[in-house]
Amino acid sequence: MTSVADIINILNARFNSEAAADMDSVFQFEIEDGDTYHIIVKEGACAVVEGEHDDPDVTLVMNTETLAGIASGETSGMQAFMAGQLRVEGDMMLATRISDLFPS
Repeated sequence: MTSVADIINILNARFNSEAAADMDSVFQFEIEDGDTYHIIVKEGACAVVEGEHDDPDVTLVMNTETLAGIASGETSGMQAFMAGQLRVEGDMMLATRISDLFPS
């Protein structure tokens, strides 16, 4: 299985800076069977940081398999959420922007 770091790097490589032009947000990925990462999106730029953020705007809680499915495009975030495979804490509307920020 692909590591959480590899999956996060795949997302980072697909970052759409145009979709983030007006943003200043922190997305935290809390992986139940892996590591926690947060992605800082600010003024069209993206920075990936290992570990927890003190005050993320939204936290996405899931396992590695779900993260891999979302990153590959095999699973939509909404499908994972509706199936109970993804839990969102914080700004739910911000979470819906992930597919625009990191298109598959």
